[in-house]
Amino acid sequence: MQPAQYALVSLPLRIFDDDPMTALAATVGRDNGETLPFTIPSFKIGTLDALVQYADDLAKLNATCEAAVAKVADSLKSILDGDEEKTAQQKMVNDKPTDQYLRSFQWNKVRYGVDRPLGDLIESLQKELQTIDNDVKAKFNQYNSVKSNLASLQRKQTGNLSTKSLTPIVDPRLLVQDSEYLETHLIVVPTNARKDFLRSYETLAPMVVPRSSVQIAQDTEFTLFAVTTFKKTSTEFLQKCREHKWTPRQYKYVEGGKEEEQREFDRVAKEEKKVWGEALWLGRTGWSETVMIWAHVMTLRVFVETVLRYGLPLEFVCALVKTTPKQAKKVKSALDSAYSYLGGNAFGRDKRGRVTKDDASLTSEIAAAGLGAGEGNEYTAYVYYEIELP
Repeated sequence: MQPAQYALVSLPLRIFDDDPMTALAATVGRDNGETLPFTIPSFKIGTLDALVQYADDLAKLNATCEAAVAKVADSLKSILDGDEEKTAQQKMVNDKPTDQYLRSFQWNKVRYGVDRPLGDLIESLQKELQTIDNDVKAKFNQYNSVKSNLASLQRKQTGNLSTKSLTPIVDPRLLVQDSEYLETHLIVVPTNARKDFLRSYETLAPMVVPRSSVQIAQDTEFTLFAVTTFKKTSTEFLQKCREHKWTPRQYKYVEGGKEEEQREFDRVAKEEKKVWGEALWLGRTGWSETVMIWAHVMTLRVFVETVLRYGLPLEFVCALVKTTPKQAKKVKSALDSAYSYLGGNAFGRDKRGRVTKDDASLTSEIAAAGLGAGEGNEYTAYVYYEIELP
């Protein structure tokens, strides 16, 4: 199943003779996508200079929204071990499937009053996005840290002799302890080099205690030996072992160490489970919030761009086109074929929307200012923005 892709399209009402939604749907084509009405409130317009600045601010905020949504999606997928189906189930917005939320989008007037200046609305959306982005990032960093810690403890319990904890393996009675002159070293040797080790360990360095080698444990890859040397030659002995690719292991007997390691493992495993649940909840909340904020940012983008493009009085139709990444180019091509003439003159048209004056310089100025720009700042002759959710 192909992922959904959406496009927001705004056009001046005066170019339509009949019902504009019917005309738009016919232009898009039923096979290319589904065309739905998208309601945009009447915001406070303000000055032209302010609108141009808002258009720039919203373009930047839109890019930040897109990045934040993508990061939340990656985090959810990561915590659910890459399971696409489970990840999709978490992508709800206000307890609705994301597609249903966008199809039935209504501006949240309680949270973002339409009587507020556009600059205030943009600032509120930006702050909320930053807060949720920081919260999600912090929680998933915490989870990854705990998960890494647990994996390290698991390796100590279940890894091979070169990595696992030696506390439950080594009998302290096999070690020389509290001696002024001697000390015991634990050496991990690949099993296929076992004979070579037994044949040569006594001559690796001076003052290795003869026949002191004791096999302590063995797994499918390695064998663990204890060897006693005089302390004054320990450094040389260990270095020679490393040169032979035999791994010295650090070990110090601690009373009750085995039980303490198990308690630590149980504690971290419990913490990992708890933080996993918190991260999943915050990831789900993060998706809902970032997509919701993005939809409101896109609504403001369309409004501001529509005012700049089509002027006053503000009479326009806005539609949400649901399509797929594969069909999106066909949708854009169909819209271009039908409405590219609007680019000849952004404001001066007859009652049917046909160009009455060829003002190429104005079109260039609009394009240079970034007005009417779709994804990738590509100039379009009408208001058009794409929304591609991960």
